[in-house]
Amino acid sequence: MTTILDEDEPTWFPDPMNFDDDGLVAVSEKLGTERLIKAYQRGIFPWMKMDFAPYFWCWFSPNPRMILVPEKLKISKSLNRVIQKKKFEIKVDHDFTETMRACASAERPKQESTWIEEDMIRDYSKLHSLGIAHSIEAFLDGERVGGLYGLAMEKVFFGESMFSTVSDASKVCLAYLVGLSHQAGVELIDCQVHTSHLESMGGEEIPRKQYLNFLRSLASSSKSVIDWTVFQ
Repeated sequence: MTTILDEDEPTWFPDPMNFDDDGLVAVSEKLGTERLIKAYQRGIFPWMKMDFAPYFWCWFSPNPRMILVPEKLKISKSLNRVIQKKKFEIKVDHDFTETMRACASAERPKQESTWIEEDMIRDYSKLHSLGIAHSIEAFLDGERVGGLYGLAMEKVFFGESMFSTVSDASKVCLAYLVGLSHQAGVELIDCQVHTSHLESMGGEEIPRKQYLNFLRSLASSSKSVIDWTVFQ
């Protein structure tokens, strides 16, 4: 039976290990910043709303989990040439909300509609104002052509979504994020679920139990080891 989260106890979640590999842990009427922070620290994230009434948010912790260890990033020769030529201008936290909107409108194979709803944009933008959610954005001739966003807590970056309207733009953003992570001491980038795109860049799947164990030591605080204030 699916757990319905109590809006009066926004930080409580059931143990993800008690659920099947699909990872549907709970549903809730609302997101909220407190709930989001605690969810990510527990290895849980909101993925989509029910497509039927009462249209609750669905919270997941899938098994296995896709991650990227910064030291294992793979950059192809062609991507390395793009990076070396500085084809794109990379900006950090330039316009977090618009980056989310661009991710929401991006076309994705085998996906009928976006999971990035207006209330999600609102609450993640609040997390951005709190210094927890961040965006990496790629510009070409003054136009935003790629980007990604996610949450940064202690030694983990929880990647949420990325988009690209020009070839390699999102890959360059990911490479930039990995560079920041490596320099500051981030040990793990959460990629949630498998994609061939992430696998080609060094992403790997690990058991959910192992992932949850990593979080206990790497994301106990909501303060990131990356000093994001230098980009303000």
